[in-house]
Formats: sequence, C-alpha cells, structure tokens
Amino acid sequence: MGLRYISKRAGSFESSGIRRVFDLAADLSDPINLSIGQPDFDVPEVGRRAMLEAVNSRQSGYTPTQGLAQLRDEIQLRVDKQYGHSDRSVFISSGTSGALTLALLATVDAGDEVIFFEPYFVMYHALTCMVGGLPVPVSTYPDFRYDIDRLADVITPRTKAIILNSPANPTGKLATRAEIKAIAELAAKHDILLISDEIYRTFCYDGEFVSPAEFNERTLVLDGFSKSSGMPGWRVGVVHGQKELVEQMLKFQQYTFVCAPRVGQLGAAAVLDVDMSEQINSYRKRRDMLVEGLGNYYEINKPEGAFYMFPKIPDGYKTASEFVERGIKEYSLLVIPGNVFSSVDTHFRISYSTTEANILRGIDALIKLAQ
Repeated sequence: MGLRYISKRAGSFESSGIRRVFDLAADLSDPINLSIGQPDFDVPEVGRRAMLEAVNSRQSGYTPTQGLAQLRDEIQLRVDKQYGHSDRSVFISSGTSGALTLALLATVDAGDEVIFFEPYFVMYHALTCMVGGLPVPVSTYPDFRYDIDRLADVITPRTKAIILNSPANPTGKLATRAEIKAIAELAAKHDILLISDEIYRTFCYDGEFVSPAEFNERTLVLDGFSKSSGMPGWRVGVVHGQKELVEQMLKFQQYTFVCAPRVGQLGAAAVLDVDMSEQINSYRKRRDMLVEGLGNYYEINKPEGAFYMFPKIPDGYKTASEFVERGIKEYSLLVIPGNVFSSVDTHFRISYSTTEANILRGIDALIKLAQ
C-alpha cells in the first residue's frame, strides 16, 4: 500500500529509463560509456576565471529573477539584431529544462495537448504530464524527418503547444529550412505556441541551423550554455519570446527556481564571444568515426547535429532493451535503449561526447554485438 499523501501528479509519469541503464552498470569497473548527454570539454578558461573571481569575491547572493543585466542585456541586443521583432524579450532561466518547465506551467491547462516529435527528449513527455497536459507524439520513423502532414493531422482544438528540437536529441537530426518554415507557419495558422528547443544549435555539422523564430514571431525560443559552453551543472538557460508570455514565465520562476545561479551567469557572460569551432570540429570527427566504423553493421541515419546517433538494433534482437542489457553484461557497454525516448524499442542512442579512445572501444563492442 502506497503513501496516501503521494499526489496523482507524481504517478502520471515514470522515472527516466536512463536510470535503469546506470543501475545495471553500477558494478562495472571500466565501462565503455557512450550514454552521457553532456559535453566532455570544460568551460572555456575565460569563463572559469570569471566564476572563480565571483566565488572568491563572495558573490553568492540572488540575482534579479530575470537574470543579471550584463548577461541579459547583451543577449537581448543580439536577439534584436538577429530577428528584429518588436515584441521579443529575453530572460535567464535556471537551465533550459527549467525554461521548458516554466513554459508549460505558463501555457498548459489540464487536458490541453502538447505535440512533440518522436523519438523525443525524455522531459517533453514527463513535463507535459506533470502540468496536467496530454502528450501527443508525432512519429518521425524511419528516417527521422519532420512530416508536416503527420503534424497537421494531430492538431485539435485542444492543442496548446508544439515542441520542436533541432538538432535533435536522441537522433541528431537537423531539420531543413523548408521543414522549419512549414512547422512555423502551421503553428501560426492555428494560433498554437511553437516552443523551439535550441540547446544544440552550436552543434551543426552538415547544414545550417535555422530557428523557426525567423518565420513565426510568436515562437518561444529556449537556449542555454550547458552544451555549447561545457557548463551543464551551472544551470544557465536563455529564453526569448513575446513579452506577455515571458512575464508569465517569470512569475513562475519567482516562486520556483527564483533565479539562475549568479556564478553561472557571470561565467556565461564571459564566454559569449568564445570561439568553440575547435570543439565542434572534434565532435564532427567523432561522429564520422562512428558512422564509418558501424556503417556495415547497423542501419544508421547519419546525424547532422547534436552529439547523438540513433541506430537500429541488428537482426536477431527483439528489443533495444534486450540489446542494451547484453551490451552491459558482455562488453561493459553503456548505451540507451529507444524505449526511453519513444513508444518504439527498435533503436538505441549513442552519445559521442567522449574520447576518441572510448569511441574506438565502443565500435569494437558494437561490432561484436552485431555479429
């Protein structure tokens, strides 16, 4: 019998399936870890210096809820220059995931529908349930392309928001300009909020990054420094959108996260102009190593961005969960099964945010699993 004071909300979603993989691997001494969804490079030196200076000068107080002016104002200038929208306000959130939480709290009522593309980042489904909304996944299988007709077919009068993530986690797919434009215009036509999760925008290898805010002024953009600047633990996200919506999100931030960490914001302000092309080129090389090494053994849609790929399991396996468990037990290999990101359990996620040596170990183990 469960505790009587646990809420129905808590039972509306499950813990992340990624935790099960880590539980299975808990006793491994030297795992081949291709599961971690965070960059393996450090915060640029100028950012580390700024954060150390903040700590040493005892800057540990709250900031304004909307963020430090020196960071927020500079980003506002850049956003205004890029989009030229008359109604686009910026604020600093406690991480991009925190921004998504605020966005759904401010827009979704019980029974409202939130559309996102499947496979999806795990929080889209869980947070929609958390706020009482109804998740509506739109399949992108088998090629992970964004089909505008599939999207249009699931829109109803209860549709409140569409979440777009490009480049995408877990597939690494980068939406084309035509796809982005079509999604943006469809959302505008139906007066649906379009939430663009752009946390991987820096990691583009085979095409240009395009934001739907170019085509739809009501797009709410979520971004941040966790991936692009190697600072996921500092929880510094960026939000920009219509002023009225931003003000409502800030109201929820006041009563939840309060503000993003001061030290992280100061570090973020220091790295705004740091060139990260060396790191991006390194990730492109690792992507290519995996594609070349596994191409004869796995069905792979070559990822164009982020630092993930989502291969199909080889013949002979019933589910990706079975495949992943065997990889852990026989080769100490950590990858994530597709049912964590989808109702379909036919693929698995590889993160290539790790050393080249670790990737070579992973390729060897994956080839053995395929054979």
